[in-house]
Amino acid sequence: MAANGASCEQPQKRAGAKDKQNGKSTDSSVRERRQKDKEDRLSLVVWRRPVTTLHYFFLETLIKLNEWTFKLWQRRGTVFLLLVLCSLFSIAYSTEGAHQHYVNYLEKRFLWCAYWVGLGILSSVGLGTGLHTFLLYLGPHIASVTLAAYECSSIDFPEPPYPDQIVCPQGGGVEGSISLFSIMSKVRLEACMWGAGTAIGELPPYFMARAARQSGADPEDEDYEEFEEMLEQAEGAQDFVTRAKLGVQHMVQKVGFFGILACASIPNPLFDLAGITCGHFLVPFWTFFGATLIGKAIIKMHIQKLFVIITFSKHIVEQMVSLIGSVPRVGPSLQKPFSQYLEAQRNKLHHAGGSAPADENWLSWVFEKVVLVMVCYFVTSIVNSMAQSYAKRLQQQRHSEEKTK
Repeated sequence: MAANGASCEQPQKRAGAKDKQNGKSTDSSVRERRQKDKEDRLSLVVWRRPVTTLHYFFLETLIKLNEWTFKLWQRRGTVFLLLVLCSLFSIAYSTEGAHQHYVNYLEKRFLWCAYWVGLGILSSVGLGTGLHTFLLYLGPHIASVTLAAYECSSIDFPEPPYPDQIVCPQGGGVEGSISLFSIMSKVRLEACMWGAGTAIGELPPYFMARAARQSGADPEDEDYEEFEEMLEQAEGAQDFVTRAKLGVQHMVQKVGFFGILACASIPNPLFDLAGITCGHFLVPFWTFFGATLIGKAIIKMHIQKLFVIITFSKHIVEQMVSLIGSVPRVGPSLQKPFSQYLEAQRNKLHHAGGSAPADENWLSWVFEKVVLVMVCYFVTSIVNSMAQSYAKRLQQQRHSEEKTK
């Protein structure tokens, strides 16, 4: 009996070991297949496979439009209410009367706020890569207002042409009357709207991760896959970046509202996974969005705004130009275009509608080309990202068909 029992136990142990080996081999094969699929998708870019990439991009665009149309149809009551409000505003906008003054004011403010909110969304929304709209638009705008405020000794720029064009007010202001707080108040609206846009841009990853956690489905997002891999390798993580991401994830998960607020209130490149983290751990929406909105649109925005204003204050700019001139050999040649650029800006401030100088400064020319290159790269990254998303759809469809066979 003992021998029979031992002989019965041995096949069971062998079967268990065989199951473990099969499980390990299955996991490794699945991991290898996912890695191969990921490499195939990442190779789908415009500069390598332009025809296939553009073809997949258009197909993915049609799928997204179909999905958005279906979602709008599901919320047709809200859509109908918005259409009614737009129709009422259109009637008020086209009807003559004393209310036109207020309508024009509201239109101007709405378009101005929508412009900066849109730029903020582009800066943080997950479409391949963020367009650095702070460096390209908001930062230069704050710098221009700062330079103009010190040059004009006033922030009461005539509207119009402000904000499209900054011109010193006639009569000027009192010398030395400009302070940091007065400049901050001048650009507070656009800065806060931009910060609110960056907070809104963090919502898609949050909703995606939340829906995936509740439904158990595998979302079509590379960042979410990276997040799950990071959680799996949490114990053995050695590199600094992974440990820093885990630190942010633990702070957001354990501290809650104040942890999200702390991470959103400072320039934090690791905040990209905060939306996924909060969605994955089912953090309430208003806890996540409220903390993100306060941190990005109020606290962080005032820090960035103060930094730009201090950097472009009159005495600091003059010191920077003099320091550039003191650089051996190349200093004087670099100092000249900077001085010409500042002088041209001063002339523009004091002469409304003046024509641009014939010899365009090369600094402005270089900046325009940098902006153009970054915008083109942003658009290209969107095309690549959507094409890779469609390729992932095809891969998942192929694997599901193989399982059913």
